[in-house]
Amino acid sequence: MARRPSKTDDALVELFLDMQAAERGAGKNTLDAYRNDLADLAAHLRAAGRGIANASTDDLRGFLGSLAERGFKTSSLARRLSALRQFYRFLYAEGKRTDDPAAVLEGPKRARTLPKILSIAEVDDLLARARANAENEKLPPAQRLRSARLLCLLEVVYATGLRVSELVALPATAARRDQKMLVVRGKGGKERLVPLNQAAKRAMAEYLNLRADAGQETSKNRAPSKWLFPSFGEQGHLSRQHFARDLKGLGSAAGIAPERLSPHVLRHAFASHLLHNGADLRVVQTLLGHADISTTQIYTHVLEERLKALVRDLHPLADG
Repeated sequence: MARRPSKTDDALVELFLDMQAAERGAGKNTLDAYRNDLADLAAHLRAAGRGIANASTDDLRGFLGSLAERGFKTSSLARRLSALRQFYRFLYAEGKRTDDPAAVLEGPKRARTLPKILSIAEVDDLLARARANAENEKLPPAQRLRSARLLCLLEVVYATGLRVSELVALPATAARRDQKMLVVRGKGGKERLVPLNQAAKRAMAEYLNLRADAGQETSKNRAPSKWLFPSFGEQGHLSRQHFARDLKGLGSAAGIAPERLSPHVLRHAFASHLLHNGADLRVVQTLLGHADISTTQIYTHVLEERLKALVRDLHPLADG
């Protein structure tokens, strides 16, 4: 019979989560991921008659081995290991343990995977199709409004590289006429500035005009929404899943396979196309809101191809 969860273990996990939220600004999704990872660890240890507070390095290796046997991918194993390292480092620093059993654990070798990206031509085609739908006066008003919203989402994400969670939660003030930059609150509550181009501002203005015509701005019983993309769901704004479904539908019409297209793929396209056209990696890091340049370096394959092209086209001894 498995032991019941230890109150001590639960208390240590909650202490760690409180630190992540208070000192590092971890969001709900991050905290939920840590909680699930550590609950899985605690369950494994309980089955072996152990607990988080007295686990050894061998116990943790056994846990990671069990994950591999359960078919966890390398990326998932690496994330679980990161959670373990941070958790036990915290317990050691707080004096809750006299050692750090996770310090010597080695992670799985991770193959470098290149991000899925779209070509510039494919993005242009998506934008053109979205605009044609948004400007089609023959469509019913509700359908045309949805088309204008999708065009607005596409233009903004391709102009800024926002994370989908940042995009769907943009405030209505983001569409001010004089707006040249967006103030984005990203992971950990960190703010950054990203520029808006004319195409994105135009799409926002057209979308808001159609929304006003449809009577969604105000009513006798409802105040104006504070969101740029309002919805009747719990969050009050469009969900990530809804945007992803609309995007895949548009992609299918353009001949792009569903597995190749997602809101995050558009973020990759933003970064890759910037680098392809000469942007500095540090600038792209800032625009994407990456805390570490190593995260942005997944796009270095674009720089490598660009350097090869420069040598091929500009070197005096290159083959004619």
